[in-house]
Amino acid sequence: MSDLQIHNLRPEEISVAVDWAAAEGWNPGLSDAACFAIPDARGFFVGEIDGEPVATVSCVNYDDRFAFLGFYIVREGFRGAGHGLRIWNAAIAHARPRVIGLDGVVAQQDNYKKSGFRLAYANIRYGGTVAAPPAPADVVALDKVPFALVEADDATVFPARRSAFLRAWIETQGHLGRALLRDGKLAAWGVIRPCRNGYKIGPLVADDRAAAAKVVQALLASSGGGDIFLDVPAVNREAIALVEDLALKPVFETARMYTGAIPPLRIDRVFGVTSFELG
Repeated sequence: MSDLQIHNLRPEEISVAVDWAAAEGWNPGLSDAACFAIPDARGFFVGEIDGEPVATVSCVNYDDRFAFLGFYIVREGFRGAGHGLRIWNAAIAHARPRVIGLDGVVAQQDNYKKSGFRLAYANIRYGGTVAAPPAPADVVALDKVPFALVEADDATVFPARRSAFLRAWIETQGHLGRALLRDGKLAAWGVIRPCRNGYKIGPLVADDRAAAAKVVQALLASSGGGDIFLDVPAVNREAIALVEDLALKPVFETARMYTGAIPPLRIDRVFGVTSFELG
């Protein structure tokens, strides 16, 4: 058997992993590759046999305490030969000694537990076709809100500061952000982006369902409606109620898992996860 050679994907090569994710049915965003390279340009790995890519994984280090693992894919025909474990171990080594998070397929939970991951909660992708509503008058463009407010609010729902990534996520061409202010404070905000199929909304962060619904309405108005997807923490019952109000249906489920303790987070304010690949 030929030996697996593992090396980093350069930022311009991350599209390889994104294309494989699309082939697996994960429906990545059209500009995901460019944004994903920002937090940790050395966090993406490829395994090759005789120069042919056969496996990918990412483990993005956000800071000196937290990393997030994704894009764990071994091509069909090369599975069952230990290639996945080898590239997995390379990614884990890149992140040590940080706490690592992931959104894994439910069927692989037991395998992830062997690497020290423990279940925190489930995330559920909801999807469906939604008509474009009228734009609410009291919602503003997210890039009109001082970035420091958005950055501080994001810190209440994500285990690490991700300022450069967040700024790029908001400003990337094709991504549209909207926000609702109450008494000068950020009550809700979110981003919608075009994907291989339709649009995904994420992140979607809000004080309550009414605020989240206002921002979703504005995002749908800006995108023109169509096929829409939201990834929702199953433990946030208000978020579940919101997607049910939109008549969206479950598409699939992931297990959010961590290798250790993370800072206390306001999961009750997470109405849409940014990305299953980067958290």
